Amino acid sequence: MSNDQHAAGIFAEPTPLGLIGLAIGCAALTPIAFGAALSPAAFRTAAVMCLLFGGGCQFLAGVMSLANKNLYGGTLFTAFAFNWVMNWWVLNSIAAGAMPDHTVLLATDSCFLLIFAAMTYGFGFFSGLLFVFLLVIDAMYLLKIAAALTGAALALPIAALTVALGLLALWIAFALLLNPVAGRVLWFPGPVFRAAKP
Repeated sequence: MSNDQHAAGIFAEPTPLGLIGLAIGCAALTPIAFGAALSPAAFRTAAVMCLLFGGGCQFLAGVMSLANKNLYGGTLFTAFAFNWVMNWWVLNSIAAGAMPDHTVLLATDSCFLLIFAAMTYGFGFFSGLLFVFLLVIDAMYLLKIAAALTGAALALPIAALTVALGLLALWIAFALLLNPVAGRVLWFPGPVFRAAKP
């Protein structure tokens, strides 16, 4: 996810770290998303995983990307890190018996959808796999917003997308880690879009 105009950065490529953190956060949310673990202890446990891995790994990856002068990856990882901190707070609140305000969460999710939709288009200029990865995030937010607005039961599709997102994150992370040392062992397609020449 590095920008081509910067050949070498201060740090090694931080994208795998951010994606592994995201995958662990998704794994922690999966039992809750499927309704298999809905106790206060489950919410608190998932909250810690969201904070440490989803928030922590992605914040570190974002700061490292920005230090490497990768504005695109740094912006996405850093913004998404704060989204994971919000997940931590929501889960902790539910565990304590206090439901977060529905209207504020809906407005926040709508803003996140706009941000990720724009980022999805941009990632199409990097890789088809990154483009699909962001499309899954967009679909999750669309379903969350639709469920909030209509009251429709969309928990199962959102849960399935949570699993898909975690698996895609691991695939991309492993491709970035293994392909440079072992050859092209994991599929990682090129860009979906090509920038118009000036």
